[in-house]
Amino acid sequence: MPINIPSHLPAKGILEKENIFVMEEERAYHQDIRPLNIVILNLMPQKEKAETQFLRLLGNSPLQVNITFLHPKTHVSKNTKQEHLKNFYRTIDEVQQRKYDGMIITGAPIEHLDFEEVTYWKEIEKIMEWSKSNVTSTLHVCWGAMAGLYYHYNVPKYPLTEKCFGVFPHHTFNKKVPLLRGFDDLFYVPHSRYTMTNKEDIDAIDELEILSLSDEAGVSLVASKDRKHIFVTGHPEYDSITLKEEYDRDIEKGIKIKLPLNYYPNNDPTAQPMNLWRSHANLLFNNWLNYCVYQNTPFIWE
Repeated sequence: MPINIPSHLPAKGILEKENIFVMEEERAYHQDIRPLNIVILNLMPQKEKAETQFLRLLGNSPLQVNITFLHPKTHVSKNTKQEHLKNFYRTIDEVQQRKYDGMIITGAPIEHLDFEEVTYWKEIEKIMEWSKSNVTSTLHVCWGAMAGLYYHYNVPKYPLTEKCFGVFPHHTFNKKVPLLRGFDDLFYVPHSRYTMTNKEDIDAIDELEILSLSDEAGVSLVASKDRKHIFVTGHPEYDSITLKEEYDRDIEKGIKIKLPLNYYPNNDPTAQPMNLWRSHANLLFNNWLNYCVYQNTPFIWE
């Protein structure tokens, strides 16, 4: 089934070239089915890239999905044109009366700050509090995962001595969990972060369950037992060259950074990176949409 997005969104042309099934709003409104309504709080600086990455995964589902993009009104984006935000984004004040079947909270390059030091943290708190009664299931990604764990369960984040940067193998636990249905025993996820969460902090909370760990990257996938909150500390949505772009950017800025691990063939930064995570990224998003959202959301919100 298709993903329903605005007809003039820049990501639309890219997705169509990749044979991702997208549908314009006018045609979608004539479908006699119940689409899923997903809101994406996009905190990434390059919003158009993030849009394409997440829509690529959501569009590979047999479910029809309506998308609403959200951005913090208390933050001025330096890397996205205001016209783009005006045309395609809403703020929490504009949607707070609506109900959504699912929500995605993206990462953000603000890990060096304590949560309360983030200029728009109060608005993030407002959005996450609103999601408790207005969203069936929320998928938190990277910084969004750490922010969600902190806000909902008071789980702290800790600084790393060096950046967790690369593509790491992960082990699955409790394969009977629908979110892991179809997963291999070992799968890969990109990570790009300077902070971490401790397994012991999460194990101490009865409402949470660790579904995946990496020997190198640590806690990877956590879920509340009611599946209302899913936390992914990596970046399964990343394109094949996203880590390369981040590495090249940091080198150009003079930042000391090691090559991303398990990424370049023979650790040669001139070689084309291999994508080892795309199939499981698609599976994760499909399982979330089906088992955490579609199977649990009411047909008619009261």
